[in-house]
Order: sequence, then C-alpha cells, then structure tokens
Amino acid sequence: MTAKRLGCYRYDFKAMGSPCDIQLYADSPARAKQVADAAIADVRRLEALYSRYRSDSFLSAINRVAAAGGRIAVDDETAGLLNYAATCYKQSDGLFDITSGILRRAWRFDLGRLPDQAQVQELLDKVGWHKLRWASPVLEFPNPGMEIDFGGIVKEYAVDRAAALCGAAGIRHGVVNLGGDIKVIGPRADGSPWRVGIRDPRHKEAVMQTVLLREGALASSGDYERCILVEGVRYGHVLNPKTGWPVRHLAAVSVVGDFCVVAGSASTIAMLKEDSGSAWLGSLGLPHLWVNVQGETGGSLAPKPATAESVPT
Repeated sequence: MTAKRLGCYRYDFKAMGSPCDIQLYADSPARAKQVADAAIADVRRLEALYSRYRSDSFLSAINRVAAAGGRIAVDDETAGLLNYAATCYKQSDGLFDITSGILRRAWRFDLGRLPDQAQVQELLDKVGWHKLRWASPVLEFPNPGMEIDFGGIVKEYAVDRAAALCGAAGIRHGVVNLGGDIKVIGPRADGSPWRVGIRDPRHKEAVMQTVLLREGALASSGDYERCILVEGVRYGHVLNPKTGWPVRHLAAVSVVGDFCVVAGSASTIAMLKEDSGSAWLGSLGLPHLWVNVQGETGGSLAPKPATAESVPT
C-alpha cells in the first residue's frame, strides 16, 4: 500500500454532547468506513456506560448506590478509570476530584444567576474522593448522598481508544476529534503534519494558535463552554472542589501529550491550580498554551510576539 493510493475520508458524528469527526487515510472508501464505524461504535459504547444523562448507564447505577450509601463491584475498564481518577486526585493535591460533579446542582448556568452560598456549602459536604473507599474491584460509599462523574476523563479516554482501534486495524494516517479533544494516528499520507487550531477563549470563531502534529494528542480546558456573566464577571464551569466556586485565573489551557487523557487532565488541573497553574504546567515538560482572564498568554506553544524584523513594512 503506497501513499499515492490512499484517499482521505472524513466521518462527522455527534457524541458525548459534542460535534465529532474522524479522518482516515485508507485504500478504499469501504475500508475507511469499516474502521471508522468500529471506532465510532466504541465511542458510543463508552457514552452509554458512563453518561450521567442516561438512567441506564453504569455510572447511574454507581450513583444510585452512592446516593443510598453502600458498595458496588466494577469491571476492569471502570476500575482503570477509577485508578486514573485516584492518581489525578493525588497529583493535583485534591483539586481534580470526580466527586465534585455534584456541585452542578447549585451551578445552574442556564439560569444566569449565582447560587446561594448555603446550597454550595451543603453540597461541599458531599464532595471528596478521600471520603470514598476504593479497593479494586469494590467502590464503597460510606456516606450517603455522594456521586461521581467521569467528566474530564471519559471523553479523552474515548479519543485514545478510538485512535488505538484505528491503528490496530492498520490505519497509519488519521486523526480522531471528539469535541476538540484530539489524537493523531500518524501524519497525513504525504508525511505532512495535521494542523490543529486552538480557539481563542473570548472569540469563539477565532484561532489563537495552530499546532502542527504528526503524533500525540491535544486537549483543552476553558471557562468558555458553560458560563454566566454577573455584573461583568465571568463564572465558568470549572469548579474548585474545595471552595465550590469557579476558577477565576486562567481562561483556557491547551496541552499536547502522548495520550489525550493525560493532556486533558493536565489542562484541567492547571485551570484548578489558579495562579500557580502556569508554573505547574511548566514543570510537566509538556507543550502547552495558557490564557488568563486578562488575556495574557504563555507556555511553550504561545504565539510569539512580533519583532521589528517580522513586521512587514
């Protein structure tokens, strides 16, 4: 199979509440569709398992046990996600916490107003990974009324799995994009990189930087997906599990890594670390770009300022 015989085929679909697409180079439309269909089916499988919006999902079954208090045995895949969540909790000093999703009961961004602090505090009493007991394969909730949410992990995990499935099927050139979380399956067929745009958090249609990727993944976190403006102040959906309130320092973070799940959790942890997030990102050694709420940018992927030599005359 030579590069000249490969065509590029794109498949658009919606999953996990986001517009998604898979682009694959293959020797025939039928082959590309077969591989893409298998990858998309796996994304939908994960959505069915871990969606908080579906009462028949395994996540909802877990949360019914959590609400009543009790224990539940989980399968190997779920155990892997829980182990990763535990690692993120530890490495973030408790800021990346999959029990904090319950705070959305107070933060109703569709209502356009701030929640009552008493309600936030009541929910905070039900937040804390350390309040659970996790010894694979048994997850135990000693305190009734809690819940878990794999947001910030599952979509990125689905990206990595979809890319791996395509690679295992013989695809050597392609890209998986689930709502802006991206994993590259090798460069384009001619060897050129994929051009991935990083959006400006304050101008939805504007691209702030373009990253060239021949391998690896890119994921982003930001305060622009769900937010409210109250008296000129923006309150985003990334909530600090210790205060119950949105982060207020970084507006957006993008990270490049070998795996999308790692890039995604790193970008979220940086947001949660507030004014120490940029320094923490620098310590990781991963290519990244951050924008704070004042519009200042930084990181190894930040656009370079114009110089006298680069400004056209």
